[in-house]
Amino acid sequence: MRLFPISMCRAGMKLGKHIYNEQGMVLLAEGVELTQPLLDRLDRHGINYLYIQDSLTDDIVHVELISEENKNKLLREIRSSFRKLANDPGRRTLASYHHFGKTFRLHMDSLIEDLSRHGDAMIMLSDIQIKDNYLYQHSLNVCMYATMLGMSHGYGKDELMTLGLGALLHDIGKTQIPDEILCKPTQLSDSEFTEMQNHTVYGYRILKEEPNIPLLSAHCAFQHHERMNGSGYPRGIKGDEIHPYAKWIAMVDSYDALTTHRVYRPALLPHEALEVIMGGANTLYDPDMVNLFRDKVAIYPLGVTVSLCTGEIGVVVDLNASMPQRPVIRIIENQRREPLKVPYEVDLSKQLSIMITSINPT
Repeated sequence: MRLFPISMCRAGMKLGKHIYNEQGMVLLAEGVELTQPLLDRLDRHGINYLYIQDSLTDDIVHVELISEENKNKLLREIRSSFRKLANDPGRRTLASYHHFGKTFRLHMDSLIEDLSRHGDAMIMLSDIQIKDNYLYQHSLNVCMYATMLGMSHGYGKDELMTLGLGALLHDIGKTQIPDEILCKPTQLSDSEFTEMQNHTVYGYRILKEEPNIPLLSAHCAFQHHERMNGSGYPRGIKGDEIHPYAKWIAMVDSYDALTTHRVYRPALLPHEALEVIMGGANTLYDPDMVNLFRDKVAIYPLGVTVSLCTGEIGVVVDLNASMPQRPVIRIIENQRREPLKVPYEVDLSKQLSIMITSINPT
């Protein structure tokens, strides 16, 4: 299968991978033939790219790092718990939700077990999904990314649990922000922006009294918008004043936001978002963490079409964990943009003189 921008998709193409709705249910199944009305509908829902069936790349397999069962259970729990809090905005505590912490710890156990089976896996684009509520899927994505990085960093099980819970619940304070602010498609006023910033404080207050949530996880909610140079909020702390767990979450929170469609801007592809993150090393994000993140991100996702400095066109068919910027490319067109009868593969980790010059050439 190949990964196409929706602008390059045409009626008659067939989906190469499921599209899910907010509940984790299959909305459009793999193999469905696309029509122009379907493409228009997906475009309106902010779907920027699609996996498309293609005989030249039908051997590409997208490995799921978390089982569908565990993913859907966790999304349902996030949705249920967050909505309870959103419907009770004056409470700002979990005192009446007795099983909250225990339930999320059980889900984190399953998530850590799933991810530990893919120790060398790279951070890939998340499932293509129509999101009625960005907050739920974003919370899961940030949790998955932060936990994977924590594993690569060498954290033990207890540390991964604390980091993972902090990442999963880092935005829980947004349940206390009015929808007219949280979902506003235009620029926030000064007072609205101040209230939006308060989600870090609300999140800390919600989590710190929960006996089954580590206090450090609550501090992740409090500090995930702090920045290395002191330009963040709510306290403007800097450098070593910020807990390392919050630094990990700050970085992956920004990355996932950049690679997800929002009402005020389209999603970036991984290599574009990574450039933004790397540009913030030292000033916004911890440089050592940025370097590890760079080494774990599949900046050229499986199935994406690329042009090479040789003038040839190819598709990314495999990743090199030791050199993520240099994947394996299946050449499908020559320098004259003529399809090859017999495609062949080039491993850029071994052909160092060949460079990728662009993604999704037209």
